[in-house]
Amino acid sequence: MNKIEYGMKLDFSNVLIRPKRSTINSRSEVSLERTFKFKYSPLEWKGTPIISANMDTTGTFEMYQILKKHKIVTATHKFYNEFDYLEALNEGGLDPDYFMVSTGIGPGSLERLEKIFKYIDCHWICIDIANGYIKSLVDFCKKVREKFPKKRIIAGNVVTREMVEELILEGQVDIVKIGIGPGAACTTRLKTGVGMPQLSAIIECADAAHGVRGHIIGDGGITCPGDMSKAFGGGADFVMVGSAFAGHDETPGDIRTGSDGKQYKSFHGMSSKKAMETHYGKMATYRSSEGRELLIPYKGPLETTVLDYLGGLRSTCTYINAPSIKEMPKCTTFIQVSQQLNTSLV
Repeated sequence: MNKIEYGMKLDFSNVLIRPKRSTINSRSEVSLERTFKFKYSPLEWKGTPIISANMDTTGTFEMYQILKKHKIVTATHKFYNEFDYLEALNEGGLDPDYFMVSTGIGPGSLERLEKIFKYIDCHWICIDIANGYIKSLVDFCKKVREKFPKKRIIAGNVVTREMVEELILEGQVDIVKIGIGPGAACTTRLKTGVGMPQLSAIIECADAAHGVRGHIIGDGGITCPGDMSKAFGGGADFVMVGSAFAGHDETPGDIRTGSDGKQYKSFHGMSSKKAMETHYGKMATYRSSEGRELLIPYKGPLETTVLDYLGGLRSTCTYINAPSIKEMPKCTTFIQVSQQLNTSLV
């Protein structure tokens, strides 16, 4: 007998944030920095809790050089080896607080981490797989915690409270990454029928994580600064961004001119055929592509987009009387809507 869970699950596009009387008279009064303590890692962190996704188009050293100026974290992609990190260290330096070393859980993954940390100092490890529900993820997380007891460890992706609790309590991770299928280049929902609307996933998983002294990252689904505000308002401690940070001068790839005369840059999901062929030589016959290959409108310097998002967050805070990004969840009330934008001229 099939089981149906009734009740509406919501995405960012299904809600708006209700404004409230505010004593904050200027965006300049709002603080977007947060200080975090973690359940397992003794290393505190202070910065702007936004993360550039660990994709090969956004999790690069070029992105890191821009984002670190705003105390934003770059999750470097998992195809950099120890020599790539050493080169980046020698060329421009690496602040251990503002980049993450990413890894999968396949054969040789733990050994790769050990090699990298022989050359560099980094306080973050991001254990990233598409399906965070398999037992081997929890087992791998425990091994990483045993090997690197002081690191801030992240694992995902999941969208339900019970797996959040298991990863924190059994896997001994500090932060759980939330999101299955919300990304612009992700086709997991199309190919598998599996997922959860991102706002509801954040709300439910944040509640679970905070109940056991953990944290979450809302990963994916960000199309505009307002979506990021909704993610933080829903309880996300950090928000990870992919496509919104793609298409800039600092992302890899050439600028192309489309048939419409506009300029674009390429962007692809990390489970796409393009990514599989680039990093593994081929797409395995036992799986299907769960990612898209897209052309993203060329956006110029990354700095411009970053300032737009930070400005949007500050503006949200003035509307809801939140003096800091930390106060956003307690100051946010969502209202369900049938339409959030006037698109008559789009």
